[in-house]
Amino acid sequence: MELEWKIKPFEALNVTELYDLLKLRSEIFVLEQNCVYLDLDGKDKKALHLIGEYDGKIVAYARLFDSGISFENASIGRVVVDANYRDKKWGHNLMQEAIAAIKSYFNKEKITIGAQLYLKKFYESHGFIQTSEMYLEDDIPHIEMIRG
Repeated sequence: MELEWKIKPFEALNVTELYDLLKLRSEIFVLEQNCVYLDLDGKDKKALHLIGEYDGKIVAYARLFDSGISFENASIGRVVVDANYRDKKWGHNLMQEAIAAIKSYFNKEKITIGAQLYLKKFYESHGFIQTSEMYLEDDIPHIEMIRG
């Protein structure tokens, strides 16, 4: 089973794609993690949207930014895989696609992320190194990590 990958700027997203990716983000970051926060932070319009579809449904997603938007370096954020598909290990495919897209679209090697602390080993497996102490973001422990 393979995912179909799409990368689109905000303006190229159709209404259904936008609704579905926002729904997925809300299901995971708000409901599953029991975290009330403002997901619509104004950055979606500046992002490239990496979408992984399986059988016509968005099941994996991340936002990609050039340097100077979220961090000094290029960055990856809102990394999410639908809970019903996590057994497929598609999070690894998602990160590989995101890293490759940062290189190809922004011509950048150095990538910064604000990672949830419990995912440290996952991100380390993709070459990221912890560069900050733990901090709370929306009451969830995070760390800054850099690759490259």
